[in-house]
Amino acid sequence: MLKEGMIVGERYEIIGRIGSGGMADVYKAKDHKLNRLVAVKVMKAEFSEDKGFIAKFRKEAQAAAGLAHPNVVNVYDVGEDNGIYYIVMELVQGITLKDYITRKGKLTVREATSIAIQVSLGLEAAHKSNIIHRDVKPQNIIISTDGKVKLSDFGIARAASSNTISSNVMGSVHYSSPEQVRGGYSDAKSDIYSLGITMYEMVTGHVPFDGDTTVAIAIKHLQEEMESPRKYVQDLPYSLEQIIFKCTQKSVDRRYSSMSEVIEDLKHSLLDPNGNFVTLTPLSSHAQTVMLSQDELNDIREGRSGYAVPQRNSSYEDEEEYEEEDEDTDGYDEDDDDDEEDGEISSKLEKAMTIGGFIIGAIIICILIFFIAKAAGFIKVGDSNKDNQKTEEQQEEEDQDTAQDENGQVAVPKLLTQTEENALELLEQLGLKGNKTGESSSSEYGAGVVMSQEIAEGTKVDPGTVINYTVSTGSDAPTVPQVTGMTQSQAEAAIKALGLETSIQQQYSDTVAIGKVISVNPQEGTTLSPGQTVTLVVSLGEENKQVAVPNVFNVDENTAKQTLQDSGFQVNVESTSEATGVNEGCVANQSIAAGTEVDPGSTITIQIYHAPAATPTPEVTSEPETSVSPETPAGEWKCNVKLKKPANYTDGPVRLRLIQNVNGQSVETVLLDGTPITFPEDGYVLTAAGAEGVESGTIYLEELVDGTYVERGHYQNVPFKQQ
Repeated sequence: MLKEGMIVGERYEIIGRIGSGGMADVYKAKDHKLNRLVAVKVMKAEFSEDKGFIAKFRKEAQAAAGLAHPNVVNVYDVGEDNGIYYIVMELVQGITLKDYITRKGKLTVREATSIAIQVSLGLEAAHKSNIIHRDVKPQNIIISTDGKVKLSDFGIARAASSNTISSNVMGSVHYSSPEQVRGGYSDAKSDIYSLGITMYEMVTGHVPFDGDTTVAIAIKHLQEEMESPRKYVQDLPYSLEQIIFKCTQKSVDRRYSSMSEVIEDLKHSLLDPNGNFVTLTPLSSHAQTVMLSQDELNDIREGRSGYAVPQRNSSYEDEEEYEEEDEDTDGYDEDDDDDEEDGEISSKLEKAMTIGGFIIGAIIICILIFFIAKAAGFIKVGDSNKDNQKTEEQQEEEDQDTAQDENGQVAVPKLLTQTEENALELLEQLGLKGNKTGESSSSEYGAGVVMSQEIAEGTKVDPGTVINYTVSTGSDAPTVPQVTGMTQSQAEAAIKALGLETSIQQQYSDTVAIGKVISVNPQEGTTLSPGQTVTLVVSLGEENKQVAVPNVFNVDENTAKQTLQDSGFQVNVESTSEATGVNEGCVANQSIAAGTEVDPGSTITIQIYHAPAATPTPEVTSEPETSVSPETPAGEWKCNVKLKKPANYTDGPVRLRLIQNVNGQSVETVLLDGTPITFPEDGYVLTAAGAEGVESGTIYLEELVDGTYVERGHYQNVPFKQQ
């Protein structure tokens, strides 16, 4: 564990620990190079010698470092300092979604949908970078104090290749997909499943599958059908229920194919809560839920046959999960196996054996017929395949010859609107080569299709010519989100997160609560260009109905403004350097006292306290001549100086404090307390005793203002001599 004040990487000063996981601790730190607060994730000492853990730790940084998205916790730096492996991340002030659900019990539909959309946007960015998170759960979702949702902890994330990812590492079992539980592949659809479980928990307050052990929960993911969230939330919109069902299908083919589809349906659900627009693929006759046998269940418990019992890994943050993992999975009663053996062969098994006998007999008859026909010359094997193969090769050569003109050149095909894969295949058929020169956003061409080609369609070129092309990433233009009914601050945060600006209009409303959004212009769902302005019409409540002014004393500026605006007031901000009992940057005064009832829309001026700039250090004038009096003990160390008056001293009672460095310790001595000082033109004569053997010190002059001492100046390097 790192101590406060330690410097990591020659720039990150540790302030304190803010969290701990399976293989790392997280600290709040100050980046002295960029002068900002950051979060530093440090690998625990017991893993620093394990090369596997070090590789996993670095992989987390590499997985997240390439992501730059408002809904993903940014990674700034990664390094090693004297055996300390660390990752520097964005410091997000807020709470986890898990804590938020625990506090509220369950979330409102609008709130849960808004959070799900923001998490989906973060996952969409990760998937576009070929990163699969693989541990989506409320513990890894942070809600910041400004209402922004961020996805964190890519501790078991993995870069996706062109093939399906395979790994036996899985996240928390409550949120793991069936394919993760089996130890099979993990892809973007696994994250969609985990997101669906998270949405279920947000609207109901609990997970759909729970049990006493991780094995029990894993089996439920594989076998049991999920209860409808409407069982617990009767007024849950039909569309959101269907979205959750589609995300959590046990078969990956029946889930959403991408996060963009999830986002589209979530936004649609806000506009049409009870609409029937979510398409669930029906189960085919061969895709019914398969019940596992007792042997298969035992295999799951023992980690055999391709099924993976969850292993301890760094992504588990709760101690309860560690305890579950440590339970003996072999602890099932062996009498269960004896009971099954006592039954011997059931009637179903007898039927299966009878049917199997018929099938084997039919296969033998077919084999005999085949050999008889072959011997009679009715069937030819081998030569026909070669003939067919030769015919296909000849046809391919003939097609290529047909495409070439008399000069041996071919015409460049049209690549526009073709997928990249189809475009390359088309070029290859003509003996040409393709080269992607880059990607670009486009509102005309969909994501993944060719949007431009360097050599125009129809141009004659030699075989082997390289055709450069550009692929579209789709439209990245933002759309106006669903914000009607939100508070002004929530709506502004949601809109600005999309790169749009906001302006505010206020009007009275008998139906919309004060401080909440009545409507927006342009309308919700409208596609805009980044930087365009969205006008929010905010309710002032019922006309002529007065509202009590909230108390914002000693509240930071941004929170105070949001509080007053949400109550329907206009806010004017001023600065002040005079205040008592107020923190830096907080409200020292408000023009209308808290609790006063005034008209909505009234302007309230708040004064923000900013400490005055330090005054120049007053001078220590020449040392007056003195003689040692008989009362002065021999050998005592004293100062005898003239102090110049500080410029901002107003002749009030003062306190003089002497600070000296004694054997490496800071020692304070109060020289004067509660007495005004008169400063002559040539300076105030001060004679005071100091610590033995210390030749200098600093004297602070503080004036009593409204019951509190305020520093007016200090005198450095005041000399002390032995008398």
